[in-house]
Amino acid sequence: MRNNLPADRPRDVIIRAEEDTDPSYGFLNLDNLPIDYLLTNGVVVLDKPAGPTSHEVATWVRKILGVDRAGHSGTLDPAVTGILPIGIANGTKVMQALLPAGKEYVCVMELHDLAPENEIRRVVAEFTGKLYQRPPIKSSVKRVLRVREVYYSNIIEIKGRLVLFRVGCQAGTYIRKLCFDIGEVLGVGAHMRELRRTRVGKYMEDPRLCTLHDLKDAYMFWKEDEEEEELRRYLLPIESALEHLPEIVVRDSAVDAICHGANLAASGVLRLHSGIRRGNLFALKTLKGEAIALMKSLHDSDAIAKAKTGIVAEIERVLMERGRYPMMWKKQDK
Repeated sequence: MRNNLPADRPRDVIIRAEEDTDPSYGFLNLDNLPIDYLLTNGVVVLDKPAGPTSHEVATWVRKILGVDRAGHSGTLDPAVTGILPIGIANGTKVMQALLPAGKEYVCVMELHDLAPENEIRRVVAEFTGKLYQRPPIKSSVKRVLRVREVYYSNIIEIKGRLVLFRVGCQAGTYIRKLCFDIGEVLGVGAHMRELRRTRVGKYMEDPRLCTLHDLKDAYMFWKEDEEEEELRRYLLPIESALEHLPEIVVRDSAVDAICHGANLAASGVLRLHSGIRRGNLFALKTLKGEAIALMKSLHDSDAIAKAKTGIVAEIERVLMERGRYPMMWKKQDK
């Protein structure tokens, strides 16, 4: 059985029109962006250690890289380790986009008494789908009943009263509360003993994941010896945080208008992903793959594909700086 998060949802591409992009502006290769640019428009996928808060870790990243701001996506409790995406400078703008991507954890749950293995497996498997949760007392949010979805919950190993399992879930799901509820159903009680986040959307435990020490060493290699290979591995473009979202690609002539706050007109759309629904968040991109903005759709994919005129999406957050593409819309207005 595959363990799928919302980020793994397959999408087809609908082509409305074909057009070439002008190589004289924009970035042709997102895998080879200038380091100075990434330090103002980047994302670091940090392997958070146990002990500090997520806010403290983001502050340390800001100081290591010498940037004016850094912000994380999705708080991890101090004792919890694992993947913590951190936006660097303007990269903080894309952190909100990771919320619908889904997250994965590996947890050690300790039962308060022995229980039959087949019963443990049965009960853990039952805790999938939409669940009611009230945040635990030790939480940073208001303790109101809410619904969160668990996409999969698979046991890896059972050893006595210790249960090692993997769970994929919606952002805001409390694994501590999940362990407590499983213990209640088993009739023996349980608590979360250890927890590690192993995935956030498309970010996984791969060579892009770095510790604070890795990041500091890589930055110093670049700063003192002009060796950028290590730092380039860890400093990712903001587009990496949008890979789970559906996308719409527009003409070069539409880019700067969006950067100045214009909503998306049907005439600017060249291609789009299937499965977009009214109200969905999506990434607006150039033909080169650059992120222009986060937008909210006013129609579904089929309607956008067929539209001849009119506004098809509204801006949620502009991501690209003005002036990277020429003001072709000014010429059109004249």
